[in-house]
Amino acid sequence: MPRGEHGISREDISDNALKVLYRLNNAGFESYLVGGCVRDLMLGIIPKDFDVVTNATPEQIKGLFKNCRLIGRRFRLAHIVFGRDIIEVATFRGHHSDTDNQKLGKASEHGQLLRDNVFGSIEEDAERRDFTFNAMYYNVADFTVTDFANGREAIQKGEVALIGDPEVRFREDPVRMLRAVRFAVKLNMVIEAQTAAPIKSLSGLLNNIPPARLFEETLKLFLSGQGKDTFLKLREYGLLDALFPQLTPLIKDDSSKELEFILRVLANTDDRINNNQRVTPAFLYAALLWYPLEEHAQKVQTEAGLNNHDAFNIAAGDVIHRQTQRIMIPKRFSTVIRDIWILQQRLPRRFGRRAFQMLSHPKFRAGYDFLLVRGQVEGGDLLELADWWTEFQSADNGQQKRMLSALRKKEGGKGKPRRRRAPKAKGSNDA
Repeated sequence: MPRGEHGISREDISDNALKVLYRLNNAGFESYLVGGCVRDLMLGIIPKDFDVVTNATPEQIKGLFKNCRLIGRRFRLAHIVFGRDIIEVATFRGHHSDTDNQKLGKASEHGQLLRDNVFGSIEEDAERRDFTFNAMYYNVADFTVTDFANGREAIQKGEVALIGDPEVRFREDPVRMLRAVRFAVKLNMVIEAQTAAPIKSLSGLLNNIPPARLFEETLKLFLSGQGKDTFLKLREYGLLDALFPQLTPLIKDDSSKELEFILRVLANTDDRINNNQRVTPAFLYAALLWYPLEEHAQKVQTEAGLNNHDAFNIAAGDVIHRQTQRIMIPKRFSTVIRDIWILQQRLPRRFGRRAFQMLSHPKFRAGYDFLLVRGQVEGGDLLELADWWTEFQSADNGQQKRMLSALRKKEGGKGKPRRRRAPKAKGSNDA
């Protein structure tokens, strides 16, 4: 496609990506923009990342750029670093022969590619791409776009379609099932029928993906501004069980409080992201695992005869441990998840200085926001508690004291009684 047909302008391309393309070309190599950035430019969307592909090897790329670092074992890539901006450069991928796969151990027994550093031509590279609209290559040398797999037609139809046999391609990399869902939601498309057909039956292959990689994928799924719709689409295709096995039994019913709670949290998260407000994965994971925690805590308390506090803490550790076997949650987030959960136990305790101490807790806001959504979903005493905290945190000191006094009267003087010193026995002798 010449420039007049695809409408991509260099003005819409990152200056750093252009620098990489020009330097590779000037050194005698072929280089192209490829994948999502070309697709998004053709859709009129501003790309977040610009990926480059070339016939230069990773070592040759490193020799051209002092600001280059080579990463990856499964996919050997070059990252050209411009401050916070990173341009990812890959070498054209080639095809593996079955003999090579067996000899070098590059594919698992399930057909999943474990190593992928066989280099080839641009035609082979295009065949190795996952979706048809990701096999379009923009050449800055003559301003053309080469479309190897009818990607423009897929865009016009609004379809997410795999290149090649869907079952084979999903087995090569099961994460492609998650990507298919993410692209369908992000681009407001549908998953083409042949591509969609094997997803449910192959969803269990996600159990073979390293937990650390799945954590990165879930961030893309739920923290891109369309988390609610993405969650529902994952549920539709039976992909949630491989990601959150403790949660899925609780959200089978469309009208369940568990599903309503998660969808509310995801909708709130989407609003914050789309309004350029900060979000943390910890809050989302705390929500996804809250009802599995409640259920497990009740079970521990009943079976072990523990008090509520001890059962809750043991259950929290169990639930996080089980989840990290599927999706690795870094400690900096799992610590915050626990804080949010523990605050759900502490926020009902408001007498004495506790309410004021709670306001100074570093995670109070996250705990309060979490309580607020729980109250909106469950109503009753929980909603009343959330409303009380809404008013208390914005009241002046005098009003706060009056609220605590009114609360004590309402509760009939409940709360921890003041300790009184026992009267001395008659005739006692103080040492």
